[in-house]
Amino acid sequence: MSVQAYIEAARDAGCPPDQVRNFLRANLVLTPPQLRAAAHCRQCDRPDGPTDVGYGGARGGGKSHFWIAQAVCDDMIRFPGLKGLYLRKVGKAGKEAVEDLRRDVLHSTPHEWTSGILKLANGSRLIVGHFRNESDIDAYLGLQYDFALIEEATQISESKRDKINTCVRSAKPGWRPRKYYGTNPGGVGHSWFKRLFIDPMRRGKERLTRFVQATVRDNPFVNPEYRTSLEALTGWLRKAWLDGDWDVAAGMYFTTWSHDHHVREIKIGKHWPVWMGFDYGYRHNTYASPQTIDGDGNVYILDEHCRNRTLIPAHAKALDAMLARHGLPKHRISKVAAGHDVFSARPNGSSVAKDYAAHGWTLTEADVDRINGAAELLKLLGDPREGIEPRLFVSPRCARLIECLPTLVHDDHRPEDVLKVDADEDGRNGDDPYDGVRYGVMARQRKVGSPVSGGARPTLTGTI
Repeated sequence: MSVQAYIEAARDAGCPPDQVRNFLRANLVLTPPQLRAAAHCRQCDRPDGPTDVGYGGARGGGKSHFWIAQAVCDDMIRFPGLKGLYLRKVGKAGKEAVEDLRRDVLHSTPHEWTSGILKLANGSRLIVGHFRNESDIDAYLGLQYDFALIEEATQISESKRDKINTCVRSAKPGWRPRKYYGTNPGGVGHSWFKRLFIDPMRRGKERLTRFVQATVRDNPFVNPEYRTSLEALTGWLRKAWLDGDWDVAAGMYFTTWSHDHHVREIKIGKHWPVWMGFDYGYRHNTYASPQTIDGDGNVYILDEHCRNRTLIPAHAKALDAMLARHGLPKHRISKVAAGHDVFSARPNGSSVAKDYAAHGWTLTEADVDRINGAAELLKLLGDPREGIEPRLFVSPRCARLIECLPTLVHDDHRPEDVLKVDADEDGRNGDDPYDGVRYGVMARQRKVGSPVSGGARPTLTGTI
């Protein structure tokens, strides 16, 4: 590509002239997706522009190369005294990889590199932090940064990302604080990243975020052998690593889940039976989902209640309100299938289940068989890509469930089971929605145990 063609490509991507000159002075040629991401980074300067920019999606898209180019050769060059934090998950050769990046990207940009700090002559500096575990990041959070650059962002939890955000602030004239993210699908942070970046991009409603998808096909500088190795992959690996499919997480259990096929508006039939799945938690979330079934055997998840650090009276009130939204009287709920932990007796003889009964909600024991429950969900999801029609549909109101299902992965020690995932310290990103829905799905076809107190013993057997 000639210099003139490159300049025209950058202009078409929305890069301002001085940004293009900065890249040319650094002898850097960026790909079209990288130029689009660079243009978004410049939009962060505007009061009405984004504050968070993401780039990536698949392996081989040139994420690390681009972010060092943008942060050092554009931002730090044009703003003297800028201070940035660059967080990178360390592997066996993590620090050597940074050395490779410096040689590849900053070969024409004079800089000083000592003890994990990259300095420019104008006083701008980039603090490079390596982390193996999330707790390692805390060592970098006591300072103030003008921007943060997080590689492999889906490898950190949402609560840790929130703490990093509190360190990004600036009083430099003309500079607006911002966060940059490079990552691929999968990992503990997959759900929050997808919710904040991918979903708004798909809906065309990006406000404070921008995301540019890039794959190995967009990167002419990747050696052909690497591209061939990615193209030879099959199954979820191909979808995640080659295509950057955000509906597929690494090791994803429910690979047939499809937002387009399984999420729909639901109007409940007048005579359809209704029941609930219920997973209790205090520090973790309490999750409850009313479910119903039509005459053809299609199961519908109508709504959800999901809240942590909340006392039982408040939960009971919220459950009442959820039913009222759908015009459902409480007596229409045939049963509430709950995990066995709610029936454990306290020393004084009380239990969580009895506390709920005192507030008008009678719980019954759920079938908690994890492997059969996962298999039942898989069967109901069908496989639209193979022509097997789904028989489970989820209301758009069930945001936590829709976010949860694509992130669940196989348990390496029990491949037929879903890996148990606890919520983080703020009650986010756990598998509570899955457990609650699983209890309900299994309850539709099995005899349930006695209620803890009040009401007659259910006699329902077979399919509701």
